[in-house]
Parts: sequence; C-alpha cells; structure tokens
Amino acid sequence: MTATTSEPYTPIAPRAHQSPHRLPHRPPEFSRRGVRAAARDALTLVLLPLPLLLALPAAFASGGTRRWFGGRAESQRAEAQAAKDAAAAAFYELDTAQRDLRISIETIKAVDDTPAARRAVADFEGLGRRIDEASGQYITAIDAHDLDRDDLEASAATHARSELTRAKEELGRVKQDLDRFADGLGPLLGKAETQLARLAPSVERARQSLLAASNALDAVRGSGLRADDLAARLAALGPELTRLNQGAGQHGVPETLERADRVAREAEAVRAEAARLPERAAEIDHRLVSLRTRAEALTTRSGQVEPLLSELRRRFSAACWQDLQHVPEQATDHVRLAEARLKEAQAARDAQRWPDATSLLSTVRALLNTTDEAVSAAGDRLRQLNAVQKDPRAEIDRTRFAIRDAQRLAMSGRNTPDPRDARPLDESVARLDRAIAGLEGRHPDYWHFLTETEAVRHTVAGVVTRIREERGMTAH
Repeated sequence: MTATTSEPYTPIAPRAHQSPHRLPHRPPEFSRRGVRAAARDALTLVLLPLPLLLALPAAFASGGTRRWFGGRAESQRAEAQAAKDAAAAAFYELDTAQRDLRISIETIKAVDDTPAARRAVADFEGLGRRIDEASGQYITAIDAHDLDRDDLEASAATHARSELTRAKEELGRVKQDLDRFADGLGPLLGKAETQLARLAPSVERARQSLLAASNALDAVRGSGLRADDLAARLAALGPELTRLNQGAGQHGVPETLERADRVAREAEAVRAEAARLPERAAEIDHRLVSLRTRAEALTTRSGQVEPLLSELRRRFSAACWQDLQHVPEQATDHVRLAEARLKEAQAARDAQRWPDATSLLSTVRALLNTTDEAVSAAGDRLRQLNAVQKDPRAEIDRTRFAIRDAQRLAMSGRNTPDPRDARPLDESVARLDRAIAGLEGRHPDYWHFLTETEAVRHTVAGVVTRIREERGMTAH
C-alpha cells in the first residue's frame, strides 16, 4: 500500500539514509542488500526457461566448478534449493510490503496525532520487530547451509530444506499479519492523505489572499485614505506568512493547515474592508450631515414642549403631566451633548479614525432618539387626554370588546372555562370598572384611566395568546 501525497514531508526519511541492516544483531556480511540480491538471483534462476535449466548442470560441469552426483543426494539438494528460492521470494515480498507500509505510516504520523494514529504507529513498530525476527530466522538458515558444496550430504540437504521451509512459512505468516494491518489503516490513511492534498492549495490560497489584501490597501491609499488600522492588521500577518513559507516539515501539517486557513480568512477580511472603505467614508459623511440636521430640528421642537406642558398643567390634574415636567431641560441637555459628540465624530472622520467616528455617531443617534421620544411624549399626552376628556366611551368600548373576545375564545368547545383563563379575565373586568369609576369627580385622572385600560388590554392579549398556543399544540 503506497501513500500518495501532494508534496514531500519531513517525517518520512529517504530509504537511502536508513541502515542497511534490519537487525542490530545481524552479522555484517548478511546485510539486507546482500540477501535481497541473493533472493533476486534465486528468483531469476527459477524463472529461466526449461531448456536453459537443463543446460545449467552441463555448463557448470564443463566449467569445472564442482562435480555433480546423481541419486538421492542431488534430489535432496534440488528440493533444498527450491525451498531456498521460495524463502527468498517470501522474504522479498515481506520486505517490499514493509517498505510500502512504512510510507503510509509515516504519512499518518506526519498528519495525525490522535490516539488511533499513535496506536497504529505503535502496532507497526511491533510488527517491525516480528519482521526482524522472521528475517533473522531466514538469514540464519541461509547462512547455515551451503547448498553449492560438492560434498553436500542428503541429510544436510534435508535439514536445510526443513529450516528454509520453516523460515519461509514464518515470513508468510508475518506477511499475512502485515497485510491485515495495512487493510485496517484505510480510514486513517485516507484522512491523512486528504489533509496532505489540502496542504498546498491552502497555503497558496493564503498567499493569494494576502496579495489581494495588499493590492486593495494600495488602491485605497491611492484615493487619499490612509487606512492605518487595516495596514496594521495586514502587517501582523507577516510573521504568519513566514511560518507558512517554512513549510509543514517544520511546523507540522495540522498546524500549517490551520494557520493557512486563518491567514486566508483574516487577509480576506482586510481586503473586504479596504474595498468598502471609500463607501464607508461616504456613509459617515452622510450620517454627520443627517444627524446634525436632526439635532437642529430637535432644538426647535424642544422649545415647543414648554407651551404644551403649560396647557397640560392648566387643564388636567398633576398626575397627568408630572412625569413630563423635566422634558424641556432634559431635551436641551441631550441635544447639547449630541452636538458635542458630533464635533468629536467629525474630528475622528477627518483623522480617518473610522471605528471611533462610527462609535461616536451611534452615541449621537441614541441621544437624539431618546430626546425625540421625550419631546413627542408631551404632544402625544395632550392629544390622548383631549380625546378621552371629550369622549371616554371609545376607550371603554375598545377595552370591553377585547375582554369579550377573549371570553368567547376561552369558552369555545367548553362548558366551563379553564380557571387559568377565567381568573385573569374576571380581574380585567373588575379593573376596567374601577378605571371607569375613577373618571367621576371634579378632577378625574384621565391619564390613570388610559394607563389602566392599556394594562387591561395587555393582560387579555396574554390570555388569548396562551389559549391559542395550547390548542395549536394539541391539534398537532
């Protein structure tokens, strides 16, 4: 199983730098390279065409390298050689599988630090020890038996065949375990390869985002806007770009991916704000003019509050206007404070301190809203009191209609009302009656009457809402 990655990464060491010896205790003359070469030679011999195989003994004999004896000894020698060739093939397959799987493990190790990944690395190390043991058994068997000796006895050949067969079987068992382990790495390896595949595009996207932000900032500055705060935010991303350029080998794949995404996100925010800055400056200029005009209008309207209060005092009881008597003074103070904040906002805009200008304008708007409501309250109060003084019947009918409508809803589909509905509705009827009775006398408190009827309608609306919600839940 070979991992496919989009770029090299540091944790995977090149094979050329690894020790040529698999086992620390292996004799130097039995290096992995030497055994592998012998295995390849043996495989080559096995794969020769039959005529060439038949010609080999004659060729060796004609060369005078050694004598060949027929009979049982030569038969046992041939079987031992076949066992040697099979063991060499098994050794080569195991070595190749381990090499491929090591790349996969190094890929996972470079990207994933979860408990599952750490467990996989530890399991692979355990398999590596088993591979070393099986390889050592194979090398020992190869070293112990010289099958090319002229005086090789049949018993020695039989013994060699047995040991080589056992070594080959052990190599096969370890290979099966290695294959099963490799099959179980699928999810971890897929996740690691996905992250590695994301690495280069993510880093490139971060670089392009930084470049776009820099270009947008240059364009804004070219129009006469300084954008110092945006320039400072962009400069703060410089060290992050340096770390991205240093690569995942130094900082790790997960950290590099996270850094690349963060840099791209923050650079894009700078670019967007820089692109919007001319519009933002124009918007602040418009708000300065609008709020200044509104403040001037409120100054004029504030002067009209005192005559309204005079009429309220003359025609209605104190309870109808006492909460409004401080409105003229408060309106004047609020408008004066708003005008001061407007000057500060203008100064912030001239200095291109956009966040400060925006914050100050929000404060001005809140002050003027409060003043507007207070100034309007005096006129609204007089209008409401005039209407109820002239004919309170409209307010009474409006409130009674709301109560009757709620009562019909409470009795719909029932013989008796739910106490949770009946109690607040009965209390609302009594409260309305008391408010109507309060209109009798020489100096009726019309404002108290209006606030009471409003409170009754609010209570009734709450009962109606609860009934409809409960019946809606029941229907579903």
